[in-house]
Amino acid sequence: MEFLKKAIAFGEGVNEWIGKVVVTSAVILFILVIFSNVILRYVFNTSFVFMSELEWHVFAFVFLMGAGYTLLHEGHVRVDIFYSLMDRKKKALINFLGVFIFLIPSCYVVLTTTIPWAIVSYQIGEVSIDPGGIPARFLIKAVLPLGYFLMLIQGLILGIKSFYILRGKPLDYS
Repeated sequence: MEFLKKAIAFGEGVNEWIGKVVVTSAVILFILVIFSNVILRYVFNTSFVFMSELEWHVFAFVFLMGAGYTLLHEGHVRVDIFYSLMDRKKKALINFLGVFIFLIPSCYVVLTTTIPWAIVSYQIGEVSIDPGGIPARFLIKAVLPLGYFLMLIQGLILGIKSFYILRGKPLDYS
């Protein structure tokens, strides 16, 4: 039981750190890239393919790396009009079923398809098809399985915590 508590604390700590440090830094970079693109386009009447691609790469990074953090803080979309009215055990049941019926299978599908895809992209040194584009397209492809792995870990933690709530013995690991 002590190992489980430590594993949960570690997994949540990783997602907390990534959400606060990594994603926050990436959001600042995202804002700077967008600001630069706007200045280039409207002040200097020019644009660069690299900057446009960088914009959507950083956005994808923020979205993917922040998924586990968002799940940790219960920020994912639910039908809150019903969920908010439920007691703790009913919420735990919804979370438990959601994790094991939807989240784990979808993460499995994404991970099993994107890991080989990212590996091949790295092996061939995939770059942007546009001249002047990002020279390392494989980096963003590697973020896809990493983001889903972090969300899977947080989903497993949510499932375990929900299971213990359903048993009437919530985990106290603080």
